[in-house]
Amino acid sequence: MRQESFDFLQKYLNTHSPTGFEKEGQKVWLEYIKPYIDEYFVDTYGTVVGVVNPKAEYKVVIEAHADEISWFVNYITKEGYIYLRRNGGSDALIAPSKRVLIHTKNGPVRAVFGWPAIHVRKVEQDKAPTIETIFLDCGASSQKEVEEMGIHVGSVVTFEDELMELNGKYLVGRALDNRIGGFMIAEVARRLKEEGNILPFGLYIVNAVQEEIGLRGAEMIAHRIMPDVAIVTDVTHDTQSPMYEKKTSGDIHCGKGPVITYGPAVQNNLRDLIIEAAQAKEIPFQRAAATRATGTDTDAFAYAGAGVASALISLPLKYMHTTVETVSHDDVQHVIDLIYEALLRIEDKHDFRYFS
Repeated sequence: MRQESFDFLQKYLNTHSPTGFEKEGQKVWLEYIKPYIDEYFVDTYGTVVGVVNPKAEYKVVIEAHADEISWFVNYITKEGYIYLRRNGGSDALIAPSKRVLIHTKNGPVRAVFGWPAIHVRKVEQDKAPTIETIFLDCGASSQKEVEEMGIHVGSVVTFEDELMELNGKYLVGRALDNRIGGFMIAEVARRLKEEGNILPFGLYIVNAVQEEIGLRGAEMIAHRIMPDVAIVTDVTHDTQSPMYEKKTSGDIHCGKGPVITYGPAVQNNLRDLIIEAAQAKEIPFQRAAATRATGTDTDAFAYAGAGVASALISLPLKYMHTTVETVSHDDVQHVIDLIYEALLRIEDKHDFRYFS
């Protein structure tokens, strides 16, 4: 990875962008892609769209989501302890002893998830942490002191962890789900510009908000753009670490390439075009099967309007919705390569219908 790209990735991943409050991360992303697009727009809720060849009638989307899971302040005790509710799929089990930032109008306030010491617990009776038992300590001794810091019910909370590398092969941190996707589609835009590839259609590079609470940003922007094609990238579970059951979760490896999904929301002809691109360019890939839905923004695009030919290219990831989400450097590059090569195979007014 070139240094400028890594610097962007690090800055982007380290910028806190919780669901519903993605503005700061979106500004970082937009600033990076500006040299590689013709124009851009931002919708009411913060989804950012970079456009190449905006006058073209036929429209192709490449998309990722920008938000990260987080928490909301829900109750402040008279002693100054803070109880929370989830914003997205935040995991109470991993919270105790974690450091967090409470985002206020005056800037972030540091706090920690406290937990009673092992010395005073009846360890044999221990129960897993739950949303009802975890709490924050921001160093205040009263509700009044907490509120004087600018913290109130509704203040959003994110984990403080930042990006690191592991063994020279992996990227590790919070919010790789799915700002690593935003990085990958930005790199596709950069590569198209720098290699002088002029596409015969309008390309819409979409970094959508609010995926973690129901694909909401994608739902809104799909109706606004009304694209003909959408290639979505998100993360999926590496199933090699302990506690996964491959019979139900599939056999997916970090380091063995992008994952191409089969399922009702995935348009078969578009999926096959992507597979042919991978095979022609010797890009390693894996396969996965979805049930009724993919659980990603693919579903929002596929069923928008009269229907959009949509496909999903996933990045294998370990330890989803933790602060140590882990992906392979090689997989990241291969997803970029695969989206790029797929775009070069889509023609103007490409007809993806199964028959006519």
